Amino acid sequence: MMSKGNTTNDKKAKAYSPAEVEDNIYERWLKEGYFKANLDSGKKSYSIVIPPPNVTNVLHLGHALNSTIQDILIRRHRMDNCEAVWIPGADHAGIATQVIVEKELTKEGLTRREIGREKFLERTSTWALSHKEQILNQLKRMGCSCDWTRTRFTLDEGLSRAVAEVFTHLYKKGWIYKGHRIVNWCPSCQTSLSDDEVEHRQMDSHLWYIKYKLKGSDEFLTVATTRPETMLGDTALAVSPKDRRYKKYVGKTIILPILEREIPIVADNYVDPEFGTGVVKVTPAHDPNDFEIGRRHDLEEVNILNTDGSLNENAGKFKGMDRYEARKQLIEELKKKGHLEKTEKYDLSAGTCYRCHNIVEPYLSDQWFVKMDEMAKPAIEAVKKGKIRFHPEYWSKTYLHWMENIRDWCISRQLWWGHRLPVWYAEDGTAFVSVNRPTAEECPGYDPASLTQDEDVLDTWFSSWLWPFSTMGWPEQTPDLKTFYPTRVLTTDPPIIFLWVARMVMAGYEFMGEAPFSDVYIHGTVRDANGVRMSKSLGNGIDPLEIIDKYGADALRMSLVLATPDGQDPWISRNTFELGRNFVNKLHQVSRFVTMRIGDSRPNLTEIDDSDLVIFDKWILSRLERTIQAVDKSFTEYRLSTVAKTLYNFVWNDYCSWYIELIKPDQPGEPIRPGSLNVAIYVLNQILRLLHPIVPFVTENIYLELQKQVGGTEKTIMFGPWPKSDGRHIDDKLEASLEQIQAVVTAVRSVRAELNVHPSKKSDLYVRVDDQSLAGLLEKHIDYFRSLAKVENLFAGTDIKKPPVSASTIISGAEIFVPLAGLIDLEIERKRLEKELGNLRGLLEKISKKLANPDFLANAPDDVIVKEKAKKDDFQERIEKLNKNLEQIMDW
Repeated sequence: MMSKGNTTNDKKAKAYSPAEVEDNIYERWLKEGYFKANLDSGKKSYSIVIPPPNVTNVLHLGHALNSTIQDILIRRHRMDNCEAVWIPGADHAGIATQVIVEKELTKEGLTRREIGREKFLERTSTWALSHKEQILNQLKRMGCSCDWTRTRFTLDEGLSRAVAEVFTHLYKKGWIYKGHRIVNWCPSCQTSLSDDEVEHRQMDSHLWYIKYKLKGSDEFLTVATTRPETMLGDTALAVSPKDRRYKKYVGKTIILPILEREIPIVADNYVDPEFGTGVVKVTPAHDPNDFEIGRRHDLEEVNILNTDGSLNENAGKFKGMDRYEARKQLIEELKKKGHLEKTEKYDLSAGTCYRCHNIVEPYLSDQWFVKMDEMAKPAIEAVKKGKIRFHPEYWSKTYLHWMENIRDWCISRQLWWGHRLPVWYAEDGTAFVSVNRPTAEECPGYDPASLTQDEDVLDTWFSSWLWPFSTMGWPEQTPDLKTFYPTRVLTTDPPIIFLWVARMVMAGYEFMGEAPFSDVYIHGTVRDANGVRMSKSLGNGIDPLEIIDKYGADALRMSLVLATPDGQDPWISRNTFELGRNFVNKLHQVSRFVTMRIGDSRPNLTEIDDSDLVIFDKWILSRLERTIQAVDKSFTEYRLSTVAKTLYNFVWNDYCSWYIELIKPDQPGEPIRPGSLNVAIYVLNQILRLLHPIVPFVTENIYLELQKQVGGTEKTIMFGPWPKSDGRHIDDKLEASLEQIQAVVTAVRSVRAELNVHPSKKSDLYVRVDDQSLAGLLEKHIDYFRSLAKVENLFAGTDIKKPPVSASTIISGAEIFVPLAGLIDLEIERKRLEKELGNLRGLLEKISKKLANPDFLANAPDDVIVKEKAKKDDFQERIEKLNKNLEQIMDW
């Protein structure tokens, strides 16, 4: 094999330009129909349904990360001979969309009620559909290989029918009911919210201590509250039956301040004697716990709020005031009348609307609910028995905790945009539930035309929980449903495990009889460089399209996967994307170097002639097979960041930095040894296949050029085959030997670089080894040291003495000396040794603490403890040798 000279490519590599490549390639993929799944292929199916982005959103980094992960999985299985389908779509986003359109109307001096329901829905639909297309086009720019012919929308005709079928089914089963209960009410959006749509945030507030006077007595009982205005709806005070302080007051009557209404004092086990004064106000219409107390004691339910958060006629003189203005005036009046004992600062966890972020109110209202306890049972068993697996596994505990404490789901919303409840009322209030307007047979004794449909719509999640099978045509037994359900994996971030993931599992078992997916991959939440969650309101987000415009979609995708540790939140800045940009450029440049040297030869892309291999050919083939095995294992375990890092290291280090450098010819224009060129091309082909799921554009571009150079006829890399490893090239001993050579070369390069030795200047190399076999290995491959480490002569052995004025460094099993007389600054060398000593001492201190930790010794596997002890011994030995060298340098 020819050794490498000081040259690079014969021609300067043309810089890679994503803007010139990505759009054209994607258009060709669409034109050729490569993303469209074929029901008749006979291949094993693999399906994913996209978590439908809300039409109100634009693509943000969270979407970009999630979509990249899904596309990686789809592309990988498409290459592995699966009939892979990725079903795209969008969510109508009920509250969020209606809020936006209503704001537009307000700017025009209109309200939705002024233009009417029909015109409002027409306008909202136009807005939503246009934004849906924008979002889907953004996904295309990312390279997402969705089957766009199967695109769905949660309000399209088929999904709307599925929603009505499900509602009707559950109603007939007794699992959907209408109830007069406390719900979460958003006064801004003027609709109810489910518990999971309420976000809690800490805020500074107060505890107001209000005195209630006993009827016919001068005694007072004091109550502490964070919502003093709700006292206008109090219908009792409550104490614990175990609290001796207040036992004598139970059954007596108290006078409600301001309104002077008489209310009872009751005993209830809910009351905590240790909280506040041990006396609580009971407001059944405005607190869920008070509601339950009221039902137990048959208390009146007095609602003091209008739907917009203002106070109603039950609030007396405060009628018409905003809730917070009423609070201020009420507190002033309590002070004047001597009913306010004191005020304390209080850290309050307030429930807020997940859309408008305003504080929600517990509110007594007629709403529709789904009974969840029975549906939860098979969904709980599925996770406990491993039919559904979470990645990382610890998220299963979060899922199970919520499911085992599940509450009924409030599904009605006081909106116009969404799926209208399939409920019709007669004038006498009789309700009929039907998929379509009831027929005469379905409403005997009533005229179907006279029935009025319920004004409310369903919670957005009521359509989303059906997504895995409604997108495939359910309730019809379609070919898609038979072929692609259940899907394989659901990818999402932690906040919607409850809102969506758990509900999909329940719906899957109830309507399909099996889980909707076998795996749930939970990726981290994207944060900025300071660890703060990225959000539009904070202004710390990064627009993925901006990154694509600057660096390309491949750079965005590679950077996101590399920067997202498995199971952890990624911290990302704009500089993060330079990592992917540099990698894509490196891949482009090395591929040009290889393909430009093919010439008239016709190398085999899929097979290797084992009889024509030199040591470094064998080494790179061994590293390739080991990489394939590691990548496959990580894919199986859903450790996608590990997949990306494994490939990054193999391509950048093993292939580019070592193998390609070693096979480069001495002089410009000289050919690479044919056998090594064949290996380089074969390995490049495998690299392109391994990387294609992550960086699809550049790998497709290179692959087509490679096909052109070798006279191939394949039109795309997309259908594989996925690389396989049979282990025949794996050589542990060879890899270990090459690691030793690399360690020496790297050490010499490091010394020269730190001392700023000019690349054109060569020096001798002295290596004092612990084992003579290493000396033999180094001497056998002296040519590589001459080319890669700028070595003139090599001296290696167990008795090698350190030459005068030599730079030194330590690697495991050897001391390395580089004579640098006349080439170095002695002061710099002294500082370098002191720095290396400092680093090693830090490592030694850290590992010593670990080995002194009883918990580590008790819980760590034996092999890990042995390795850590070996590291400690190695650090101590290296420190000792460096100390000796530092002493010697003082004598120079």
